[in-house]
Amino acid sequence: MAIRTATDLDQNKIHRIYRSAFPKEEREVVAQLAVNLLRQNTTPSTLSFVAEIEDSITGHIAFSPITLTEDRNCKGYILAPLAVDPNDQKQGIGSQLVQHGIQQLSQLGIDILLVYGDPKYYGRFSFNEATAKNYSPPYKLEYPFGWQGLMLSDLPPAKSPVQITCVPALSDPAMW
Repeated sequence: MAIRTATDLDQNKIHRIYRSAFPKEEREVVAQLAVNLLRQNTTPSTLSFVAEIEDSITGHIAFSPITLTEDRNCKGYILAPLAVDPNDQKQGIGSQLVQHGIQQLSQLGIDILLVYGDPKYYGRFSFNEATAKNYSPPYKLEYPFGWQGLMLSDLPPAKSPVQITCVPALSDPAMW
């Protein structure tokens, strides 16, 4: 398996992966999010990676920058979305995509990475609820226990509430 930066040419394959990996009620919204993040120019840049097996895209992950309104010295990103083709799940592809992204963000000097997802899955990468507790997402969460953070630098987590702002593709309440 190889991991590389996603390109515009990958849009249809990325869309297909999310449509096949997510439940019916979520698949179109998440598939469109992944494609929108790939198309969107952000500063700093959104990072989008694909996993390939024998030149076929089997997984995708995106990391987009966030703005921390009360702490301009802290640089943050959010991990969303992540999907692996159902035929290739349970082989560590998603884990390798997450680890690759964490490594890339660490090299860029990013301080915090946030995610809204399954604590059992993301906990294995050291994401936790305590780290994210003072980073307020842009919208009320249906499952607050899924809001988790991972410090990537020596900077301590915020001690008082900090409101985050996401890129336009993630600034839709339907995403939360």
